[in-house]
Amino acid sequence: MTQRTDVYTSPLVERNASMEMARLFGSDMKFTTWRRLWLELARAEKKLGLAITDEQLAEMEAHLTDIDYKKAAAYEKQFRHDVMAHVHTFAEAAPKAAAIIHLGATSCYVGDNADLIIMREGMRLLAEKLACLIDRLAVFAKRYRAMPTLGFTHYQPAQLTTVGKRATLWAYDFAMDLEELERRIETLPFRGVKGTTGTQASFLALFDGDHNKVRRLDDMVAKAFGFSRRCVVTGQTYPRKIDKYIVDALASVAVAAHKMCNDIRLLANLKELEEPFETSQIGSSAMAYKRNPMRCERTTGLARLVMSLATSPAMTAAEQWLERTLDDSANRRVSIAEAFLAADGILEILINVASGLVVYPKVIAARVQAELPFMATENILMAGVRAGGDRQELHEAIRVHSQAAAEQVKRYGLPNDLLARLRADARFANVNFSDVMNPKDYIGRAPQQVDEFIAEVVTPIRRRYRKALNKKVELKV
Repeated sequence: MTQRTDVYTSPLVERNASMEMARLFGSDMKFTTWRRLWLELARAEKKLGLAITDEQLAEMEAHLTDIDYKKAAAYEKQFRHDVMAHVHTFAEAAPKAAAIIHLGATSCYVGDNADLIIMREGMRLLAEKLACLIDRLAVFAKRYRAMPTLGFTHYQPAQLTTVGKRATLWAYDFAMDLEELERRIETLPFRGVKGTTGTQASFLALFDGDHNKVRRLDDMVAKAFGFSRRCVVTGQTYPRKIDKYIVDALASVAVAAHKMCNDIRLLANLKELEEPFETSQIGSSAMAYKRNPMRCERTTGLARLVMSLATSPAMTAAEQWLERTLDDSANRRVSIAEAFLAADGILEILINVASGLVVYPKVIAARVQAELPFMATENILMAGVRAGGDRQELHEAIRVHSQAAAEQVKRYGLPNDLLARLRADARFANVNFSDVMNPKDYIGRAPQQVDEFIAEVVTPIRRRYRKALNKKVELKV
């Protein structure tokens, strides 16, 4: 594909989203789907008794993909109506079928149903990539399931966790997103064959008032495109809340991505963990030593876009007057496609990141050792009591020594000398400090929680998506 250099082109396609997703929202997919919808409508109408010939159907089927876009553009300029432009273009390609193309239908028959078909495929693609990402994070979590690391609450040192356990927090967010996306795929309804204001009046007229045939027509076309559910009632469009639900699910993926990448960016600053950094990669045009987390930074930027795009379908659904108003069209052409393209770009980047995360164990261990004396104080207190000390007296001694040690660290930049202070205090003379200074004694069930998470959450996902787990992602730029 030749890149235009004289006009704006979307960076979502050029820099982020996969070609699979870009093609889903391209003109070929949209307009060939319109033609398939016209064909399946005609097939069903013929089966139900309308005067449509096999020759007409065969001619339509022979011209599903050979779309004359120049001709369609000329017609649209003339009619100011995209659906009628493509009706006429299709009719010229299949002249024997011209009289029955779009028979009884309204523009939303092709426009809305095609959008639902495309969004379903987009969600399936995203679901596969979510599963791949969850798998990569689980591999990482298992490898580092028992490596103690300093936990943070409020971005202040807290109790220890493990590097692997922290990764399960990211993976669990994405697993919940996958569950929601699967639910949206499973319950997505087809708009179906509903007519101009959703009353099916045109089809009732075509079938001489036979309500049963109209209902069967609706069902037959839905099944032809693999939909088990149809909108029970519609106006001219399917309920625009469906768009809201779908983009909300994409925004939830963006939320999880933003959280994970913020965490990685914070840990990169601490030099504990980094995203992949290639041998020839440049971190800064001025500061040659830098290793900027550009993948995670790009992801958070795209994530904010998706989260912001979620407001458009909500407002569009709220703005639909009575049976329909056309101010949805221009917005939906942009907001839905860009939400899918950006979400796809996010997952492409994160699969790359999760496949190459770099851990620095010695930096992690040094930070653990610097804070461990404070975290060990409860165990030191219990050991002191078991050795015959007074609990309240020992607690006060630890409090005073802890504050003095913290003063040394914060004010003077000196090492944490709490253990030296306690060892020098006669009240702790009978405490074996080596027994309370193993970091693995402070990680609780973190390793077991990693194992349980993989068994209960990841393994079923791996089974469902086993064919999608070997995806390799190379960043476009």
